[in-house]
Amino acid sequence: MLKPIKNNQQYEDALARTYALMQKDIIPDSKESDELEILSILIKEYENEHYPVPKPNPIEAIKFRLEQMNMSEAELSEVLGYRSRKSEILSGKRKLNLAMIRKLTEKLHIPADVLIQAY
Repeated sequence: MLKPIKNNQQYEDALARTYALMQKDIIPDSKESDELEILSILIKEYENEHYPVPKPNPIEAIKFRLEQMNMSEAELSEVLGYRSRKSEILSGKRKLNLAMIRKLTEKLHIPADVLIQAY
């Protein structure tokens, strides 16, 4: 019977069981596929609580997303509306305002909660 993960040993055991299940050719909607799904949820919850991943710096997130989308900084100027603003934003001289955050969220699909952080 599956139980909540409460300590590191249980976490390690759940990881080992998950790995073992992933090595099998599991049939969808089987007992083992349900076990794998539940273990994944339990592991995710334990990791979120004990090993939280910090949100990225807003400027680094913008640069990373530009790279992912094969966009140039000139194209970022088009998104923000002004060439000088792009330079000021990326250098850290100017903070993002609400309109910029909305545009970046819409065009680059960067979550707003990442962009509104202090930096």
